[in-house]
Amino acid sequence: MYIEQAFKSLSDGWRYILGIFAIFFGWQFLGGIPLIAAVLTKSESLNVLAGGDMGVMAELLGNNYFLFLMLLTFTIGLACLFLWIKFIHKQPIKELTTSRKKVDFNRVFFAFVLWGVVSAAFVLIDIQLSPEDYTLNFNLKPFLILAVIAIVMIPIQTSMEEYFIRGYMMQGLGVLAKNKWVPLVVTSTLFGLMHILNPEVEKLGYGIMVYYIGTGFFLGILTLMDEGLELALGFHAANNLITALLVTADWTAFQTNSIYRDISEPVLGWDVFVPVLVIFPILLFIFSKKYKWTDWKERLTGKVLEPVVAVLENTSSSVDSLIEHNYPKSNSDDGK
Repeated sequence: MYIEQAFKSLSDGWRYILGIFAIFFGWQFLGGIPLIAAVLTKSESLNVLAGGDMGVMAELLGNNYFLFLMLLTFTIGLACLFLWIKFIHKQPIKELTTSRKKVDFNRVFFAFVLWGVVSAAFVLIDIQLSPEDYTLNFNLKPFLILAVIAIVMIPIQTSMEEYFIRGYMMQGLGVLAKNKWVPLVVTSTLFGLMHILNPEVEKLGYGIMVYYIGTGFFLGILTLMDEGLELALGFHAANNLITALLVTADWTAFQTNSIYRDISEPVLGWDVFVPVLVIFPILLFIFSKKYKWTDWKERLTGKVLEPVVAVLENTSSSVDSLIEHNYPKSNSDDGK
């Protein structure tokens, strides 16, 4: 039902194909102009930009200013996405968000609180178990500025990723492929590959892609099983917000004035695989019980049909069943 929302608007394939490139351009290129201008103003050289080192840029601009400009790219990207669906697809934002009659903000809030509490607990427990790996980084004024930037803009950043990948691309691929498993696999893999240039990958190796792609599949399953983006929006916002406020490291994508700084030597360990193999399945079980999910196979791998086609198929099936019930086929052994 969620993917089929696309059929209520202009859903020609070319609109989606062109839209992916147009939105990506607006996000990465137009959105990046303020950051590029700020770096050039400070460095008066292209070397910093050419190197692409987030740590160097954060040091040059200051953590909070750099974070603001980086998140601004997502704000511009989200604006481009919403304008594209409004004017090119004639699609209301609600139909890109959910298949329900209205957006269920209680779902967003529940997923946000659940994962916010769990992820914060993991960080704080690790700090208690391995205090030598962390140093207190708290400085009131920079932290308060960080908190304002993060609370306002990180949900925009995560919403951009969700609306673009598990919203726009999920619906577009479903329309083109006429099934649900192709958009699930493609968008989940692309979500992981989008993070391949993150400094974490350089430090930990490609094994961390298991976490990124696994997270993509988890969020994709949430979206298809719940027939909307609400749970994915809440989870993703909590994940990035808690990370930005609680702990940072010199080798992560988010360089922030967080409460703690991770000073340990990064290694690819259990913390990469446990979420994908243990925590995410437990969360799916919790969500499935709370929201009474059923028919997993159909929701994750079933056909995507235009409403008229779906009605005709169902009608044909019902008519065949009715005929079979009232006029059963004669047994060939009867000789009739």
